[in-house]
Amino acid sequence: MSIPKKGTRKIVVGGEHYLWLIRRKATYLQADYGDGCLHVAIELAEEPGTTLVVHTDRKHPKDWGTNEVMPVIPSDISQWILQALELDWKPQESGPQLSVRVEGSEMSVAG
Repeated sequence: MSIPKKGTRKIVVGGEHYLWLIRRKATYLQADYGDGCLHVAIELAEEPGTTLVVHTDRKHPKDWGTNEVMPVIPSDISQWILQALELDWKPQESGPQLSVRVEGSEMSVAG
């Protein structure tokens, strides 16, 4: 399933064009329990296949326990794409989304 195009941002990594999106509205779990974190969806811009979902360790701005907001910037997205490709993410192939967890600079497959 593709991510919606409205609200996406574009980035080029390794000559490939990607779209990425952070959901604007916090989910119930992201806003009401004091431990809600940002999630980022990433896919190829042209003919997307598998979507990458990055569960970050960064607090969601709408979470009631957030004192300091650490934004997701394009260099983060670029780094996460490269790390996911090393974890064998194949964005051009169709299939189920790949969910990964990022803590600091370390990425691991969520599961």
